[in-house]
Amino acid sequence: MASRAEAIEVGGRRDWRDVVRDAADLALLGVLLTLAAVPLLTAAAAAGTASAAVHDWTRTGSWPSARTTLRRFGRSVLPGVPVSLLALSVAALLAADLAALATGSVPGGPVALLVTALIAAGLAGYAGLVVVEVGGNGGGRWRAAARFTARACLDAPARWAALTGVTALAGLLAVLVAPVAVPILAGYTVAALHAVAGRLPVPADPAARRPVPADPAGRRPVPAHPELR
Repeated sequence: MASRAEAIEVGGRRDWRDVVRDAADLALLGVLLTLAAVPLLTAAAAAGTASAAVHDWTRTGSWPSARTTLRRFGRSVLPGVPVSLLALSVAALLAADLAALATGSVPGGPVALLVTALIAAGLAGYAGLVVVEVGGNGGGRWRAAARFTARACLDAPARWAALTGVTALAGLLAVLVAPVAVPILAGYTVAALHAVAGRLPVPADPAARRPVPADPAGRRPVPAHPELR
């Protein structure tokens, strides 16, 4: 994967070739993420590692080295197994519930279906924000990221709603596009989560009582979360 910083340093401006290169890099990221998540139990490690790569990319304009990425992935596989099991279980239960309500197998009708769909979307948005926070600490520490995200969702519901919209749109596109394009969509989704989360206000950490420092690359604020560092 190439560096965006090189184009900025050489020409000062980004042209269509840089955009195409970024799109290709994110597509490759999505394919690698999907391949790494195929065993299912490694899904959390794959998502966290991809998020960490995007975090580095948005901050510095350069992708982490292959050695760094492999080290992050290997270090997060075992801690990520419970997270993968929990996420897959919740997703399976919600999918089964939605299918049962949609087909009329269980009572509730359109109202129950709408409420369940909203709950599923909200949980997906929460999970997306957790993935973003995990990316900020190198792709691990899911428990600390989950705790911080729960507080952040309550302190900044607009940010939660925006991430929910991103995950809902990604889910809709995954249904509409050809199956072969779904892995590519995964890379774009991780990048979109980081982009949207970075553009919205980040609640201050009550434990730190410090302002959020600016990104040295000037792209977006970087949360100062002691428990995630």
